[in-house]
Amino acid sequence: MLKTKAKPPLRIIHARAPIRINDLGGWTDTWFAGRGRVLNAAVEPAVEAQAKVYERTGRGEPRVTILASNYRQTIRVDPADAKPEPHGLLQFAVSALPPDPALRLEITLHSHVPAGISTGTSAAVTVALLGVLNALRPQPLAWTDLAGLAHKIETEKLGCQSGIQDQIAAARGGMSYIVMDEYPKARTTSVRLSANLRAELDRRLCLVYLGAPHRSSAIHEAVIAELERGGPQFAVLRELADLAGEARRALLAEDLDAYGRAMILNHEGQRRLGPGLVSTRADRAVAICRRHGAAGWKVNGAGGAGGSMTVLASPDDGCRRAMIAAVERLGGGVRIIPTRLSPLGVQAWDVL
Repeated sequence: MLKTKAKPPLRIIHARAPIRINDLGGWTDTWFAGRGRVLNAAVEPAVEAQAKVYERTGRGEPRVTILASNYRQTIRVDPADAKPEPHGLLQFAVSALPPDPALRLEITLHSHVPAGISTGTSAAVTVALLGVLNALRPQPLAWTDLAGLAHKIETEKLGCQSGIQDQIAAARGGMSYIVMDEYPKARTTSVRLSANLRAELDRRLCLVYLGAPHRSSAIHEAVIAELERGGPQFAVLRELADLAGEARRALLAEDLDAYGRAMILNHEGQRRLGPGLVSTRADRAVAICRRHGAAGWKVNGAGGAGGSMTVLASPDDGCRRAMIAAVERLGGGVRIIPTRLSPLGVQAWDVL
């Protein structure tokens, strides 16, 4: 007996959104800071999302099925379901831009980097998912709207502590200078890089995975509580915001030594915000990078145990290679994740 051939999808839409590294001025793009400045870099590998779009033939069919390939989990999502558990991020993203009820979507999500490494991966997942859903709209939303939606999902829907920079990096891409005068409103400009400077940053910026996912802890809550009260650490936030401006000026002048110094000062500023925001494992990695002539280093995101850091390696290629080898000999899962700058933010297109 011949098997009936499955109907091909009506469309296949692919979307991608970059992650973020080296967020100088991070912590200042938050509600408790009120205002701030951040300079960050959107990089690949991007988070990938692909949607196969079918005609929905029966009410019993799920409207949206999502395969989270990194976790080998398949999740059924009903855009009209008000219950966010157990996958609230995905549920709220689909509900924010629900597909036509006459369509059935099979969406695959994949991240090329481990989860929880303080590089804005959850924001990139949300923006990539919104990207495929946005492509189904008669009038697609602009990147600013997608960034705003992604931020609201994390903060208002999920109740998470989140600044605005990760969603902007994922939606906009590039080397972005973010000016936030009143949370969460922001003005974002691109730092234009010459071909030589871009190539040099691609060669020298290294993403160091510190061997374990970032673990949010009581340390962060204590720091936030102290900042909310206007404690002595609040002055550090102003210094971090100023360092974002200094780093921007260094890039415009193509002065990577000054850019690296701003990274180091930012790294030490984060340490002063609270004990444990720079881990002992990060300190061991920094010691190696310093011995091999690195020009700068900074823990990514809020810092703390696990996660990752960005290093601006020596201009000498032999020193850079020796540094990478020495860092990876630390063991415990510490390794370099290859990256390159991503001039583009979220993209979505029909697969040919």
